[in-house]
Amino acid sequence: MLVIRRFEERAARSYTQALIGGYCHLNLGEEAAVVGLVTALEDRDYLFTNYREHGYALERGISPERVMAELYGRVDGVSKGWGGSMHLFDLDHRLVGGYGIVGGQLPLATGAGLAISYRASDEVVMCTMGDGTTNIGAFHESLNLAALWHLPVVYVIINNQLGMGTTVERSSAEPELARRAASYRMASARVDGLDPLATYAAARNAVAAARAGEPFLLEVVSERLRGHSVVDPAKYRSAAEVQALSDHDPVRLVGARLMLEGLLDADALAVLDEEAKAIAEHAAAFAEASPHPDPATLFDYNYATPVANDLRRLPGEALFAARARPTEVV
Repeated sequence: MLVIRRFEERAARSYTQALIGGYCHLNLGEEAAVVGLVTALEDRDYLFTNYREHGYALERGISPERVMAELYGRVDGVSKGWGGSMHLFDLDHRLVGGYGIVGGQLPLATGAGLAISYRASDEVVMCTMGDGTTNIGAFHESLNLAALWHLPVVYVIINNQLGMGTTVERSSAEPELARRAASYRMASARVDGLDPLATYAAARNAVAAARAGEPFLLEVVSERLRGHSVVDPAKYRSAAEVQALSDHDPVRLVGARLMLEGLLDADALAVLDEEAKAIAEHAAAFAEASPHPDPATLFDYNYATPVANDLRRLPGEALFAARARPTEVV
């Protein structure tokens, strides 16, 4: 949790330094949820996420250097520098995206579940989403098919209680989002996402159900310590709300719990924190030293296998190359 916290804080700083371009959405405040969920997966299982996915990549085992390099758009990044913050992808670790379109990952995760079922293997797909995603059509279509076909998919709603700047109560007639599974006779649960152990226990139960052929909807109630993205000042929050967020900071809560139970003392926690900061700083230095990708490689990963007539025209290039005029014969 500390590594994710310090990594995300370092990423925010890099963004303000114009070292990271495009969009950048952070897991600050969701560290307990991330760790609890991913720990419940086995290495062979697949993970689909939305665009708030840096922490998931780190917890899945991808090195902080490669994740930060991707944020910087550098060639040593997990997507060769072409994906950026929202499109982390590493098939070796079975992290199958980061998706920028809200809910875009749900049909794909459902399809992956269908492929697993078709092969009669026993991997599980976990698909995370934000609370706002539950109001789009792909959410209902995906859950309906998964329930009909008994697909091994765990759908996880990370309910940080704000769809961008709108509260769940103002956007959902049923704000307890796990209840939506009842429409598809799908098992569901709601868990405290500030507690990594509670999240882990709930996720293990959901994963076991999916591995047995029954999809599951898990709602993880968490917090978002910052705005929707790095550039969002979150002015829709009152001073009292900001103070409440600080009081519910999961990293602080878990640290206090560890000290209360005598597992760590303040000095040991400080050492862990310094180690996490060093990891984040090293990742930033690695990313800044990594070269930018060659524009000639822009289309190298459009398709998994060669496709006839694949367009390779770079921006600004003519649609058709000018034909050389035949040499005149005297």
